[in-house]
Amino acid sequence: MSISVVYWSGTGNTRAMAEAVAEGIVSAGAEADVKEVGNADPAALAAENAFALGCPSMGAEQLEESEMEPFVEALEPLVSGKTILLFGSYGWGDGEWMRDWAERMKNAGAVLIREEGIIANDAPDDEALGECRAAGKKLAEKA
Repeated sequence: MSISVVYWSGTGNTRAMAEAVAEGIVSAGAEADVKEVGNADPAALAAENAFALGCPSMGAEQLEESEMEPFVEALEPLVSGKTILLFGSYGWGDGEWMRDWAERMKNAGAVLIREEGIIANDAPDDEALGECRAAGKKLAEKA
């Protein structure tokens, strides 16, 4: 079984979180398919029972708008009943973009591994990476 971890990262912080999620998936005995959002297909992702999505906070606490937002818009009508982990980093604000994203996915019928996702201020520290690994493991167990 392979579980996708799809992300957008500008500085590498969210990529580091994606890699930690993948480590957790592998530790649970599943395969992880880590890919940048530009290399992912919403319909193919929606064929999976469980997956992870990562994006940092951009602008006025929103998803990255040239690649991630269009991907999420295309995926949104396909997530009902899917188990999803959301994660990302931020440099300002209080995590509003993640709460909004989590609410959006729940309203579309997704089941979230972490109610408000996993967020890290700037570069993820050991605690945030540990949370990502644990959530990746849980994601694999639910898949």
